[in-house]
Amino acid sequence: MQIRHGAAARWVRYRIGLTPADTQTTEAERECLMRYAHDRRHIVELGVMHGATTALLRSVMASDGTVTGIDPHPPGRLGISFERLTARREIARYPRGRAVLIRKSSSEAAAAWASPVDFLFVDADHSWAGIERDWREWVPHVAAGGIIALHDSHPVPDRDDLDSVRFAEKVVLQDPRVQRLEVVDSLTILERCPRPTPP
Repeated sequence: MQIRHGAAARWVRYRIGLTPADTQTTEAERECLMRYAHDRRHIVELGVMHGATTALLRSVMASDGTVTGIDPHPPGRLGISFERLTARREIARYPRGRAVLIRKSSSEAAAAWASPVDFLFVDADHSWAGIERDWREWVPHVAAGGIIALHDSHPVPDRDDLDSVRFAEKVVLQDPRVQRLEVVDSLTILERCPRPTPP
């Protein structure tokens, strides 16, 4: 079996320190995420991949906080998810608070979710249907004053706009439940507005 350039080979290179955990976030985006996640107690990340950002979020959250990473991490040709193995190792680098990896789709996890979230990082399915589903199912779990970070939600030079960029422009920024706080590269930071008081 040819695995020289596959997931197994990448895992070996990662384990011996030749390759870092992969992330599609820029350094500026990671710094922004860490700034807004600082001292948050209930963090959820949709779309973990190699766990690089999950680990960073854990490193700055409240000392008694919990970061929950949600990703189906499907097994590859060898019946193993090397992405999940990498994520577990990355997250373990920071023994702060509690870290949980849920091996489900974001939709399956949302259906069973019961606690408020004060920091939500959405970086899963970037199709229109995927981001629309995550927005519909997860925003209600975010507490008033909580932060929602959307990756690949703002146009950047020399890169085609994804459905997630168009969804942010046409739906997210028109949603009265949130207000935009900052944009860094392709990352949009929003705050969940307080629920209106009934008259």
